[in-house]
Amino acid sequence: MAYYDNAPSHKPQGKKSFGREKWVEEGSEYRGARHGGRPSGKRDDNRAYGEKKSFGDRKPYGEKKSFGDRKPYGEKKSFGDRKPYGEKKSYGDRKPYERRDRYDRRPEMTDERPAPSYRDSEYRPVAVAPVMAQPVAEEAVQENLLAGRNPIREALKAGRDIEKLLVQKGELTGSAREIVQMAKEAHIPVQEVEHQRLNELAKNHQGMVAFASAYQYSTVEAMLAEAEEKGEEPFLILLDGITDPHNLGAIIRSAECVGAHGVIVPERRAVGLTPAAVKASAGAIEHIKVARVVNMTRVIEMLKARNIWTYALTMDGTDYEKVNFKGGVALVVGSEGEGISHLVLENCDQKVSLPMAGHLDSLNASVAAGVVMYRVLSSRRA
Repeated sequence: MAYYDNAPSHKPQGKKSFGREKWVEEGSEYRGARHGGRPSGKRDDNRAYGEKKSFGDRKPYGEKKSFGDRKPYGEKKSFGDRKPYGEKKSYGDRKPYERRDRYDRRPEMTDERPAPSYRDSEYRPVAVAPVMAQPVAEEAVQENLLAGRNPIREALKAGRDIEKLLVQKGELTGSAREIVQMAKEAHIPVQEVEHQRLNELAKNHQGMVAFASAYQYSTVEAMLAEAEEKGEEPFLILLDGITDPHNLGAIIRSAECVGAHGVIVPERRAVGLTPAAVKASAGAIEHIKVARVVNMTRVIEMLKARNIWTYALTMDGTDYEKVNFKGGVALVVGSEGEGISHLVLENCDQKVSLPMAGHLDSLNASVAAGVVMYRVLSSRRA
């Protein structure tokens, strides 16, 4: 049989007693320590658990000997009445801070440079960011470069200024001999060079490269004036974001063949008349006007005000064979990937498209533009 032996509590009344309970089996002894535990049963004394023997009157723990009356910690000797912190002695009545005269007005402009002072940069270091060389496209550096026999021949026929003609050694045969003769008659220097030298200047040079003056862009007004002089209805090609120079050159070539009065391209986000575009035009650039404009939408509004109908070449328009292209025509062709921009498309008068019978749903931009341009030409001849 087992029972609980509860140690009496010496805590004040009204508080819960936390007396220690011991489990003691009948006939056995409780050993509370490893060696010589106290026998089971009630304790002889009624002291609270943990109470220790008194060794006399001891001062409370931590109480130290007094060394006299000391002032509270941090109290310092007074040095008399001091004014509040920050209060300074008055030096008389001073006027509020005012900007001095030398800052109120700028010095008079003179031709003489003022003498250097301690504030000049030579007396204090100035951090200067290093100038990093910006990569420049090869075609942008060589805008005046003509590569290939047809572009050079047409430039000579058009009377374009050419500074020098480079011809590959051993290539003075056929059409190359004719071009060299034309250059000599125009008093243009001709120089024979190695094939490697021409490869450094252009890729597809056909053994001939010429350095010509920069192409002079035309204006929309000049194109309309040319149509009026010829007694023809204006026929313009507007290219909205063509970025491939080969497409640009091919469209310029087709536009010149159908008798268009000019090609209009935007200044930004579009390719210009690079050597690749000039070569792809096969010399047509010398016989047709090309204008660069800032805002294509404003050009369309100006053309519409002059009774020129604008047609947008899209994939969801009216079949081009059912459209009457008589009168003034402005054909708008979009970029290769995104097509015509939304704002430009909204300002066009009509959308036209080409029917597709194969598995693909679109044509190359230059091919599609060429097909519609010849439709415009046939409509005018009917």
